[in-house]
Parts: sequence; structure tokens; C-alpha cells
Amino acid sequence: MTKARSEFLSRMAECPVIAILRGIRTDEVADVADALISEGIAMIEVPLNSPDPLASIARLADHCAGRALIGAGTVLNKKQIADIAAAGGQLIVSPNCNPEVIEAACSADLVSIPGYFSPTEAFAAINAGAHAIKLFPAEAATPEVLKAQRAVLPTDMPVLVVGGVTTDRVPQWKSAGADGFGLGGALYRPGYSASQVARNAAAFIAAIRE
Repeated sequence: MTKARSEFLSRMAECPVIAILRGIRTDEVADVADALISEGIAMIEVPLNSPDPLASIARLADHCAGRALIGAGTVLNKKQIADIAAAGGQLIVSPNCNPEVIEAACSADLVSIPGYFSPTEAFAAINAGAHAIKLFPAEAATPEVLKAQRAVLPTDMPVLVVGGVTTDRVPQWKSAGADGFGLGGALYRPGYSASQVARNAAAFIAAIRE
């Protein structure tokens, strides 16, 4: 087991949430990360369609060393993997299932978390070596759909629910078999202060731990 995967599983056991900081600026990532970590969220991704994402990832990797696992989201091709690794990113999160991206991430000893929606996509991701899979967009699914999928997916494959997750729906998703969550706009949107992010994070952590 690689160091990155070992840390990912450890972070999942502590708090199964990946914070998605879409649109964040490099000058604010440290304060927002501190707010998230203070509430127990220690996995953070910066989507590659954010302003200067590699600079933000590099700053986070340095600022959060030993305190959080950092990575990139919206990773769409294998050419991006080397740049993410060079910036210190360890999580490779994608909205889709692209075996080339999954295999490239695994070859670089990074954690691969591709998106899926159907069982066909889920098993394609697993067969390519994904370390976890994310049901995306969850707004278009239901806990009942996830429950049916979990009946056939490997029990040791972590499934994260991403997209439109609210605190009141967390218990339903957990009961259906969600191992964790990717939280974007419910935690952070451009313009949110670090203190607002901390309040949002606290509300979700409370819901997850109930």
C-alpha cells in the first residue's frame, strides 16, 4: 500500500469528507484550510478549473504538511497528473471514469477517486485500479439508487457521495451505504470567509457523526 493511499484511508476513518474548494484564490487557501482542519476536515481538493490551481495546491501541500491530504479535482487527462504531483498533490479526483487517468494516478503512487454514475462506470473504475469512487452528480440519484449499487459493489471499495449533499440528507446517504462525502458549495464558495467555512464544516461534521 502506498503512503498516499494509507494516509487516505486513515483520513477517511477520522473524517470521511473531502472539501472541494472550487474557485478559490491562492491567497486565501491557507486560511480556509486552517478553518476546515480546525473542524476536523483533513482532505482538500482544488479543482483544476479554479484560478491558478497548481499554485494553490502547492501552497496547501506546504502549509498543511502532516495535517491534511491535498489534491486536485476535475482532473480530466493523464497529462495533468505529473503537474499535480510536482505541486505536492496526492489526491486525483475526477468527475468521470477515465481508465487512462486512473492508471496514471496509480502509476504515480497517487490516490485515484474517479466519478461514476452507473454500475458499468463503477466497475470500470474499480478494474482500472481506483482507490475509491464517487457517485456524481448525487443530485440526479437517490439513496435508494446507492443502496442498490452497494449490493453489488465490493464491500471494501469506499464510495463517496458528491453533489448537492445537505446536512439533512446525510443520514439517508449513510444508511444507503455512503462511506464519505465530497462537499463543495455547501462548504465553500468564492467570497466565503474562513469563519463561514468553519461554521459550514462544523454543521456537516455534526450531521455525519450523529
